[in-house]
Amino acid sequence: MPPDTDKRMLLEQLRIDRNQREDVIDPRQRRWFAGGLLVLITLAAGVWFVLSRQSGLAVRTAIAQPISSGGANASVLDATGYVTARREATVSAQITGTLTEVLIEEGDHVKLGQVLGRLDDTAQRAALAQAQAQLHSAQALLVQHEAQLAQSERDVKRAEDLLERKLVSEQAVEQARTQVSTQAAQVQGQRKQIELAAANVRSARVQLGYCTVRAPFTGVVIAKAAQVGEIVSPLSAGGGFTRTGIGTIVDMDSLEVEVDVNEAYINRVQPGQAVDSVLNAYPDWKIPSHVIAIIPTADRSKATVKVRIGLDLKDPRIVPDMGVRVSFLEDKKPAAPSQQQPRGVLVPTTAVRKEGGTDIVFVLQDRKALRRSVTLGGMVGDARQVLAGVSAGEAVIVDVPAELKDDAVVTAAG
Repeated sequence: MPPDTDKRMLLEQLRIDRNQREDVIDPRQRRWFAGGLLVLITLAAGVWFVLSRQSGLAVRTAIAQPISSGGANASVLDATGYVTARREATVSAQITGTLTEVLIEEGDHVKLGQVLGRLDDTAQRAALAQAQAQLHSAQALLVQHEAQLAQSERDVKRAEDLLERKLVSEQAVEQARTQVSTQAAQVQGQRKQIELAAANVRSARVQLGYCTVRAPFTGVVIAKAAQVGEIVSPLSAGGGFTRTGIGTIVDMDSLEVEVDVNEAYINRVQPGQAVDSVLNAYPDWKIPSHVIAIIPTADRSKATVKVRIGLDLKDPRIVPDMGVRVSFLEDKKPAAPSQQQPRGVLVPTTAVRKEGGTDIVFVLQDRKALRRSVTLGGMVGDARQVLAGVSAGEAVIVDVPAELKDDAVVTAAG
């Protein structure tokens, strides 16, 4: 065989057959691989869908505010002040003693007469037992004196009978009568001793009662000032080891606002005047209030007059020493019969969006954005009047995202 033929045969053996290489992978394996890849893609899409449904698009909201139907009620004066309590007390014992129990913590609600703490009452109990023993002794001695008086009265009767028969002298009868008078006086004196002993028992019981500290009124504990083992005294002994009280209680129903009004504007304030109070902690919450009184004295250093303002609404969010901004309102003027009353609600202008020729607003309900067609009125300050489509108190979405759709899941971000 020629050499060229041998070379060609060797090259043919080394050549790779492409069809044979493709047949190396089993067709069933290729189907399983494709199926598994499809399942993974489906699971990933499902997880993404669930997560997107749970989180939703983050949106900002605002509350649709009603439009006042009354006449003009503008602010004539603004001032700042603080929430104060007209009824606040530091609770202490009426005697000096060592605390054995403290039954309060900050924030506890207590009722009138509730036990707040106890002092060591060993000495007071001993004094009460001694007073009771003295009372019992005086009562026993009275029984003895009454028995002696009864015997002396019988002796007088016998002596008088003997005197009629001339068997005893007049002097013996007089002595018997004197004995009766003396013992009667002893009985009366002993009764007074019993009254004194009973008074001592009552006094000892009062002293024992002073060892129990009770709430003077219903309220909330705002401070706990003492611990078990410390000495409490109504008058501080100094040195840092004696407490004047075990805690401070505030009657939350007595909360009011005190503000300092510049004396140049005090003529704008009248008792009973309507006031809007806004806590610094809740700037969007207007609390209806009224002027209780104008304190008839001025602060010379600040040129201000103190005004007391009552809160018409009681709420747990209102606590002592909160900062408050108040607006004194002018008297409401009755609307003329022909004057049309304002209607609708006020929403931020950024809550309204135009779609074609329709004005729409998205309302947040149950974490879903609901598309509402609305009828708009005019501008009221920085807000827009909505005549129909939105009710007062509903949450509307402001700065509406362009991708927001009807019935989309959203998350309120503020």
